[in-house]
Amino acid sequence: MASPAALPPLPFNPSRVRSYLLRLPLFTRLAVLVIIVFWLLELQTVWSVVQWGSLIPDEMGLSSMYRLNTYPLIHTGFFHTFINLLAVTPLLERFEAEHGTLTAIALFTGPLSTFPAGIYLLIEKFVLHSNTAVVGASVWAFLLLGSESIRTFKSNPYFILGKYKIPTWTSPLFACVLVWILVANTSFLGHLCSVLIGYLLGLGYLKVFVPPEKILRWIEGKLNLLGRLPHYVSVDQKTYGRYGVLPTAGAPAGERGTPMSFLGDDQMAAAIRKLRNNPHFLFVRLPYILSLLFIIAGVVWLFLLPLDEYSRKNYISENALLPGQVHAYFSGSEQHIFRGYKSELEGLLGTDSGEEVQRPKSEERTPVISDKIQSILKATGLKVATQNYEYTSSGITHQGENIYAIIQAPRGDATEAIVLVAAWETVDGELNLNGVTLALTLARYFKRWSLWSKDIIFVFPPDSKSGTQAWIDAYHDMQRASVQPLPLKSGALQGGLVIEYPLNHRFQNIHIVYDGVNGQLPNLDLFNTAVSIAGGQMGIGTRLQEMWEHDGSYEKRLQTMLRGMVKQGFGYATGAHSSFMPYHIDAITLQTQGIGWQDEMALGRTVEGLTRSLNNLLEHLHQSFFFYLLMQTHRFVSIGTYLPSAMLIAGNFTIMAIALWLRTGYSTNPFSDTAPGQGEKPDGMSQTASKDAGNISTTQNPSNKVIERQLALPLTLVIGLHLAGLIPLHIFNNTSHANYTSATYASVVVNTLLPLLLAGVLSQYRTTIQQIHLIKSVSLLLLGLFLSALATLNFSLSFMIGLLCAPLSFVNRITADTTPILRYALSIAGLFFLNILSPPVVLLAGCAYFGVSIETVLTEAAFGWDVWGMWTQVIIWCVWWPAWIVGAALVGVSLF
Repeated sequence: MASPAALPPLPFNPSRVRSYLLRLPLFTRLAVLVIIVFWLLELQTVWSVVQWGSLIPDEMGLSSMYRLNTYPLIHTGFFHTFINLLAVTPLLERFEAEHGTLTAIALFTGPLSTFPAGIYLLIEKFVLHSNTAVVGASVWAFLLLGSESIRTFKSNPYFILGKYKIPTWTSPLFACVLVWILVANTSFLGHLCSVLIGYLLGLGYLKVFVPPEKILRWIEGKLNLLGRLPHYVSVDQKTYGRYGVLPTAGAPAGERGTPMSFLGDDQMAAAIRKLRNNPHFLFVRLPYILSLLFIIAGVVWLFLLPLDEYSRKNYISENALLPGQVHAYFSGSEQHIFRGYKSELEGLLGTDSGEEVQRPKSEERTPVISDKIQSILKATGLKVATQNYEYTSSGITHQGENIYAIIQAPRGDATEAIVLVAAWETVDGELNLNGVTLALTLARYFKRWSLWSKDIIFVFPPDSKSGTQAWIDAYHDMQRASVQPLPLKSGALQGGLVIEYPLNHRFQNIHIVYDGVNGQLPNLDLFNTAVSIAGGQMGIGTRLQEMWEHDGSYEKRLQTMLRGMVKQGFGYATGAHSSFMPYHIDAITLQTQGIGWQDEMALGRTVEGLTRSLNNLLEHLHQSFFFYLLMQTHRFVSIGTYLPSAMLIAGNFTIMAIALWLRTGYSTNPFSDTAPGQGEKPDGMSQTASKDAGNISTTQNPSNKVIERQLALPLTLVIGLHLAGLIPLHIFNNTSHANYTSATYASVVVNTLLPLLLAGVLSQYRTTIQQIHLIKSVSLLLLGLFLSALATLNFSLSFMIGLLCAPLSFVNRITADTTPILRYALSIAGLFFLNILSPPVVLLAGCAYFGVSIETVLTEAAFGWDVWGMWTQVIIWCVWWPAWIVGAALVGVSLF
């Protein structure tokens, strides 16, 4: 066996490949990166990257002109991507090295992509009348081969094979034919068009599209591209070297002033590593860039969701529901029963049938009405019971009496039940006379059927907010002392339907309300079943999110989605069905809307069909989605598609927190926000502290040694602020409703002064720069963690809070190198901007925009906290508010 020293050298040296990759210029790196990113995106199945960006003749139009530039960057698989990268990378690197980065960007994002595409489209569509789609960076490879062949032809015109002379400019044409024969699914026409444009480039006919050198030098000088961008290639290779970077004054004597193109491999790799390891760029500039990109990507992702490529058509996963598969018999004589019941109730209310029903007064809801409903239900043969309850919130007492009856299933064993709710008052405070009457008629009608395998419970609460909550809490033995327990119960609730018919005339559509408390949603199968039965079987139009006119356009889909996000983000109960959500009971509300020809019988048949579908269930609804965004009644977006939007926004806080953490672990401060020698002092000291330590030299320790982080103050401050959020949380949930307006304006004043007070304390105790960065790091880290976890529970609330907190990633104390007047002006402007985004100011702006009073909003929020268990206020005061206080205090430090 030969010794290791005697082994022959390997024909393939990985170190050379690595050295070559490290020397790639900027545009080539970006092009390779984008090609790889698009290939990775194609691995997911939600959005087809190839379908989106390929050059398809029949799909070209004004709205799809972007395809003229995207098709070279998109590939159909791994081998397609890998082979094209091997072919195009050296050619692209050589072109950029010779002509400069700006020239390469201008040409390859312009004529060198669009011209081959234009010729191909003209021939393919108008001459060949075909529709063959093309993608791949091979268009650039053959284009550059064509240009190189012309240059070669000028110096070496012919290949000599025996007695034959073959022009060198024909070599790309032979390559086109060879690739077309050997490689399947390649476009000979597309490659030929690329070669022709390459010939024009080599002959110099495309010089008119090259930006003038004076303009390129002016851009380089103004933007300082040579100093800012590693691997940037200047237009003047002789002066700036191959990558356009001048060595620094601290470089070794042998390297000073030497163009990088004349350096050896080891020297060039060392210089590239020096650029790559630039701490100021990695720890100061890059985090801000990434955070901004994450925020922009999150917002753009959200606005892409209404597109067909991201949303999906609704479908029913649970086959046992069998929606619309049975005939509904609720008609005929039942209408006379409905009219009789309605006439009796109107007589008790003192309202004539021809009058428009108004909101009832408190004295109208007398025990006489309750007794009448009980007598009707008992006459039908149902078991009837009542429940008294009382809630007190914001100094307002909510009390009433729930009436409910149970139909025992002839084919069941009382282990499962379905709930039908008809409250006297709708969620908007209107009298639900027709809804209550219809529920009484349905109770009599359902009692006569023997097909039920589940008990059916009819609940008649006095209102849609407190009554239903009291009943469902008592049903699960979770009621308060002021709520009476239920004397009658049935089995586990499998689903719920709420009927709201406050109109005194025929209706046009059914408005389906599905939003629950804290952003919880019912199983999508229940919503789809309601749409299928109402629209498909009964011929009744269905609407959602108060979008009465929906044409399926992008604008309408986006508006519907945003309305749903606002309701989900606020987390309040949108109807009587919302009270069922915390107990994992799927429920929806059916509201009548508009003026049309549909009557109470049509609504009754819809409720019958839904009840019979729920009666078919063999187990609790579980197969479909519980997390979704609805675009319209027949289209939705699942959590796997919309979740990255909120996660990207929450991720920007984590990125900034990690960057700040890394900046605080060194003895000197090479990661300053300002240029070296300006602004911040080394050793992590503030400007004031450095004056007191004048005997310490700032240049004694030029190396960056890891030091211990001073975490006591940052952790105490941030955790203390999060705990302090319990104070406004308690105040706004326990104050009388009459004091909410004054309390809100008082909180605006407190939030204006508190950051200044905190900033003064931090300055008084000479807080170091390291501690300031740690305070911001810990605060943003907690904010990112909270919002990331919240996104999986309430996506909309996480997204909205993340957008409102986005400026906190970029605000900081104003550095000391600015003049005092400018520093004060910038600090005051920053505080003014942040105060606009404080929770109470956002509340005032929201109330003004929606036209509601502060008292109404805060009373509803307190009621949600006391009765529904709504925890939106916890996120506002214990997550958003502490992070905002920290950001404002750090800006205010510059004033002291």
